[in-house]
Amino acid sequence: MSRSASLQRSTSESSIELTLNLDGTGRADISTTVPFFDHLLTAFAKHSLVDLSVRATGDTHIDVHHTVEDTAIVLGQAIRQALGDKAGIGRYGDATVPLDDALARAVVDVSGRPYLVHTGEPAGFEFHLIGGHFTGSMIRHVFEAISLNAGITVHVTVLDGRDPHHIAEAEFKAFARAFRKAVENDARVVGIPSTKGAL
Repeated sequence: MSRSASLQRSTSESSIELTLNLDGTGRADISTTVPFFDHLLTAFAKHSLVDLSVRATGDTHIDVHHTVEDTAIVLGQAIRQALGDKAGIGRYGDATVPLDDALARAVVDVSGRPYLVHTGEPAGFEFHLIGGHFTGSMIRHVFEAISLNAGITVHVTVLDGRDPHHIAEAEFKAFARAFRKAVENDARVVGIPSTKGAL
C-alpha cells in the first residue's frame, strides 16, 4: 500500500502544493520562494528518505512567516495522511547529528498526540536573519506546525553550536533521521505499535 499524500492549501497569504512519499529515496523538488527554507526542506527529504515536492508562493514581500508556516502545516497534514493507521511502523526514532560547530538531537514518537519540546538554541538565535531573510525564530515555528498537524511528538535539543546556519541545519537533519526511524516499517511489528491498539 502506498504511503503517500498530495495536498493543496490556498489562502489570501499563500498557496501550497505538496506531494510526499514516505517510502521514497530522498528525492526533493522544492520551491517555496524562501531559499533557506528550500535548503532545510531539501535536507529533510534527503536524510529522511522521504520523496518531497513542494511548490509554494506567498506574501514574502511582507515577511517569510506566512509562506513558511503554511508550508509546514501542509507538510504535517501530508505526513498524517500518508501514515494511515500506522500499522507496522517502528513508531519511535532518535538521532544526534553534528554539523561542524553545531550538534542537535531529535526524538520522534508517532503517537497521535501532537507535542513539541524545543530547547537549547543560543540566546539571540531567534532574532538572527539566516541568509538575510529567514528569522531564526521560524525554526521552532516549523517544528511546531509539523508536529501539531502530523499528530506526532517531537523533541529537538540543540546541544552545541555557534553559527546560526549550522544550528538550524543540524536541527532539521536530526529531525529527518529520527523521523525516518519512526515511520519505517518494522517486519517484527504486528498491527499498531501501541498497547491501546490505536495511535
